[in-house]
Amino acid sequence: MKALILAAGLGTRLKPLTDKKPKALVEICGRSLVEWQILRLYSYGFSDIVINVHHFGDMVEAAVKEFLEREEHPALNISFSEEFDLLRDTGGGIRHASSLLDDGEPFLVHNVDILSDMDVEEFYSSCCARMKEDKDILSCVLVTQRYSDRRLLFGKDMKLMGWENIKTHQVKSPFEEIVCLNGRDDAHTRLEGMELSPYAFGGVHVLSPRVFEIMANWEEKFSIVDFYLSNAASSTITGELLPDTTIIDVGRLENLPSAEEFIKNQLD
Repeated sequence: MKALILAAGLGTRLKPLTDKKPKALVEICGRSLVEWQILRLYSYGFSDIVINVHHFGDMVEAAVKEFLEREEHPALNISFSEEFDLLRDTGGGIRHASSLLDDGEPFLVHNVDILSDMDVEEFYSSCCARMKEDKDILSCVLVTQRYSDRRLLFGKDMKLMGWENIKTHQVKSPFEEIVCLNGRDDAHTRLEGMELSPYAFGGVHVLSPRVFEIMANWEEKFSIVDFYLSNAASSTITGELLPDTTIIDVGRLENLPSAEEFIKNQLD
């Protein structure tokens, strides 16, 4: 099983910690975020792991190589998708890593700053089974009920229908009945009146290898959310809600204490 750890971001929400090092090397309980992700994915059977790097990327590569020399992890293969020339955003980063990921099978993408107690292998297997049953499914996206100003909108069958920014009234969707509300002051109120379920993106998703054929027509830099929205009418982007799962976004300074406590509890 293959996985991509998205670790190329600038980590601006973690400043000043990221002034002299990348977000991936911010430490929680004595280990960097990228180490925690590698260990967790490996424990669930992901032996081929790709890490994309940009901001202080050489530091990430050096730290991971030192980690591999320091600890014994048989059959673990780690490679790097370097974006030193251009930070390609989440969608562009996935596309740029295609030569390392595309073996004809679905693959997992995991943000480096997301901690959870989710059974990653079970999530991956469930998504793969759904993709095998329904060839139209392009991606299975982990979603959460946490509050967010930017929300993905799903239909009754958990099929992605659109996206909204509550503060700016921006609405995105391939469906006219939703996108026609873009920019309207009453957009949020009207969307609430529709049969749509709003969720926050959980930073973990399983993608069909079909994405690479579609991404070939996109620019170098693009958001994976914009990619999903653009393809939501022609393919199925499905949301996966795991209500009993704890998910912590470590990309914010105010969440670091919760992340420390979470890791400590996991180690006990």
